[in-house]
Formats: sequence, C-alpha cells, structure tokens
Amino acid sequence: MWSGIDNPARWVLPAVLAEQAAVRPDAVWFSTTDGEALTWRQAAEDVDRAAGFLASLGVARGDRVAVFLPNGTAFLRAWLGLGRLGATAVLLNTELRGAFLRHQLVNSEVELAVVDETLLPAMLAVADEAPQLRRIAIVGRGPEAGIGRLEAIDWAGWRAAAPFTGGYPKGHEIACIMYTSGTSGPAKGVLMPHAHCALYGIGAAEAIGLSPDDRYYITLPLFHANGLLMQLAATMIAGMPAVVRGKFSASAWLEDVRRHDITVTNSLGAVAAYIVAQPPTPRDRDHRLRAILSAPNLPEHEAAFRDRFGVRDVISGFGMTEVNIPVWGRVGHRLKGAGWVYRKHFDVVVADPETDAPLPPGQVGEILVRPKTPWGFMQGYYRMPKETVEAWRNLWFHTGDAGTLDEQDVLTFVDRLKDRIRRRGENISASEVEAAIGKFPGISELAVYAVPSDIPGGEDELMVAVVARQGEVIDLAALAGFADEVVPRFARPRYFEIVESLPKTATDKVQRAVLRKRGMAGAWDREGGKR
Repeated sequence: MWSGIDNPARWVLPAVLAEQAAVRPDAVWFSTTDGEALTWRQAAEDVDRAAGFLASLGVARGDRVAVFLPNGTAFLRAWLGLGRLGATAVLLNTELRGAFLRHQLVNSEVELAVVDETLLPAMLAVADEAPQLRRIAIVGRGPEAGIGRLEAIDWAGWRAAAPFTGGYPKGHEIACIMYTSGTSGPAKGVLMPHAHCALYGIGAAEAIGLSPDDRYYITLPLFHANGLLMQLAATMIAGMPAVVRGKFSASAWLEDVRRHDITVTNSLGAVAAYIVAQPPTPRDRDHRLRAILSAPNLPEHEAAFRDRFGVRDVISGFGMTEVNIPVWGRVGHRLKGAGWVYRKHFDVVVADPETDAPLPPGQVGEILVRPKTPWGFMQGYYRMPKETVEAWRNLWFHTGDAGTLDEQDVLTFVDRLKDRIRRRGENISASEVEAAIGKFPGISELAVYAVPSDIPGGEDELMVAVVARQGEVIDLAALAGFADEVVPRFARPRYFEIVESLPKTATDKVQRAVLRKRGMAGAWDREGGKR
C-alpha cells in the first residue's frame, strides 16, 4: 500500500504515481484490452512530458483545461499531466452533444480543450457558442484545416516536450471539475480538490483490501468518479495493475476477466443486469475474480455473482461526486444495506428533510454528509454560489436521497427525494432534456420524467409527455429521431405520449409525480411501438 495513505497532506495522485514508479518501476501498471501497456516508470515519465507540453502551451497552475477523451492512455496522460502541472482538468462526458456540451464549455470557461479526433465534430458544432474556447489539442491526428476560428494543436507534441520538473500541487488545490445534474437546471461543475480525488481510491483500497497482487478491471468511463477515482486511483494507492476497456461489453466481460487474470472490478447501474443476462456457460467460475463492487447491489444480482460466477465478495457503497464515498461495504461481510459509514473520514446522519433534525435509527429521512478530513470533499459548484449554499444548508451536504441508518451504523438507501432521473449510471436533469427537445416544431410544452426500466437494476427510463400547439400534429417517431440528435445517448427518452395538457401546481410548476402515477399505458415506445 502507498506509504502516504494516512497523511492527507500527501494526497495528490500525480505524486502518488511518482512514488510508486520509484518503488516498482518496471511493473506494468496501466494496460488496455486493446494491447497498450505502461509500466509505472513509463507512466510517470509520460505524465511529466505531458505536463511539460501543456506548460509550453501556456497552461499554468490553476488554469482549467477541458478533457474530451475516451478511455485510454491519452486520457491518462492528459488528466495526470494537468494534475502534475497544478492545472484543473474539466472532465467532459464523451456522450455530450449540442446544448449539453456547450453549457459545460461555457460554464467552465476553458480556453483549451484536449479532444479525441472522433469527438472533434461534436466539439466544433458548439465551438462558436463558446467564445472563450480558442484552442483544441487534437488526439489521433495532426492539425488540419476546417476547424474555423480555433487554433489546432497536435497533441502528439507531448512526446518531444521537455519534462515538467516543478513542484507538485497541494491537496487543497482543485484537481478537476466533474459535472453532475440534479433536480432542475443545467449541470453543475463539482470542484474536486486533489485530496478529495485521492480519498476515493483510499476508501476503495481499504474497503476491498487491495494489494499489489490484485488486478482491477475497469470498464466504466474515466470521466466519471467511479472509473477514474474509485477504481484507477485505487490501483495507484495499492500499487496494483489496472486493465482498462474502452467501453463496457457484456459479452466480453467474463472473457476479459479470465484472460487478464482479474481479481477485482466494479459495476454500476444496469451493468450488472447486462452481465447477469448473458447466457450461462460451463466456464462461468473459471476465473480469479474475488470481489466486485456493485451499486446498486440488487439481491438477484448479488446472488448471481456469488452463486453462478463464484465471486466471494459482492459489496456496495453510497456516495456522490460531491461527497466522495462516505459509506462502504466490506469484504468478508454480507448485509442488506449499502454499507457502514466511513467514520474515519466522514460524518453521516439521516435527518428530517424539513427540519434537518437527526432521526432515530431505522427511520427514513434524507441522507446528510460532511467531511472530517480536510479537503476530502467538494469545494462547491463552479460559478454557482446559490446552488452551493442550498446544498450546504446547516453545515451538512444534502444529498437529496432518502435512507435509513441503524444502530450498527449501516446505511440503507431507500429512494431519491429529489425529482431527478438516473439512467445508466448518469444523473439527468429533466429541464436540460426538455430545453433541447422542446425546439422540435409544433410543441407547445412538454415534460420529461422518470418511469421504471424493464431491465432489473436498469434504474430509470425517460418518458416525454408532449402538448402540441393548436392545429399541429406531432410525429412521435420523428420527435424521437430529433431527440437522438440533440441529447446525449444516456439521456434519450424511450417513451413518448401526446397529452392535452400537463398537470401543474397553483404556481404553474409541472407535477411530474402525477405524470409518473399515470404510468405508461398508451405511450409510444421507440423500442416496440405503441404499448
């Protein structure tokens, strides 16, 4: 285990990498299922050169730079290179398009973006609406004509750059901004200090009992806290190999686990459902996988992982981008809840959502969290002071989630208090989807809301209730096609329905709860037509 695990002042991941490179220089740390591989020493040297290259472009300590890259070594170099330099990586979901992408570029005020060549069209489509963006470092091919007013930079220049030799940032400095959606309004940029980022990995290493003999299989996107921090950062803390797949594949999951001698992995949302849905084979137990962290950990999924696949430990946890992971399960234990409160670093209570008064054990209320370790928590929402203050009411972060806390300090997640939507591991803002889809011709107004998924553990599906303008006829198949163009894939609605009006409160707010109670009878299902 990394020697600085008990010293928050040293919780800076680029520095962790350098220390591990000194201890185990020739051991392979980061590899991909496509065949790329970096030893600890190679990774550390590459990160120093990437930092030097970024510095040669004028990036300085505290500057924000967008990272719009898929899983792979380029992501690793850009993310840790920015961290080594003391700059802030603005990690963008690679599914973002249109207004969703524009908002995050404008809100983060980035002047430079590191972009994969396959994602360049999406970036260029909104670049003129993000006037502060001036330069794009392109990964995969050199600068070329056709990017308008923007300056094109060849990211491959990092290879010839002089290594950065300056000091490392401090734990309180902002390492990255990740965007998360809530109940309403645009996505919020979470300011994440270096210590906050490292603590995800420390918690995972301690909860799962990671060691250099383990091998972590990472299929979740690295622009998210789970893949990047709960998993990849955990491998840095434990000094163990990471095997990264570009995108999750249910059909390749078990073969990858077997071929790469994997011992630990994570699932999120519907990932577990897709794995369990694969046809059983005689070789389902032919592997070394000893532990899987599954959230949510549905009983039927846990039973399949334990009984069918022979995984000894199936554990869960509870957390958010803003609050880290204040609740972890433990290897060697089975329980119905999410896990035990991580009291070493966090306080957690379940409180009355109206008064914030703590509730007795076992009573359902809102889950509130606050840190006990300096800088092990978000430092607010970037350029959103009002939302920051609202979330931090009475010196507790309000998760908007309902749960119970028992006498043994076990937290059980019950439901979401806020009217947000969660699909495929993503929190989705209904208002953002409504704003994008509402531009379709003939719509008077519409409401986007969550309905149950027909995949066990698949979280939510999105449904749209549409009111047409007087005299207009709306083709729902055409509306679905339009939605595919203007919202990210994870936010695409599945169900559509034409309604005469939307139920509203006396203050003219749409009552999504009323719409949900109506169910999906009569809705048009893009996967099967009329229900």
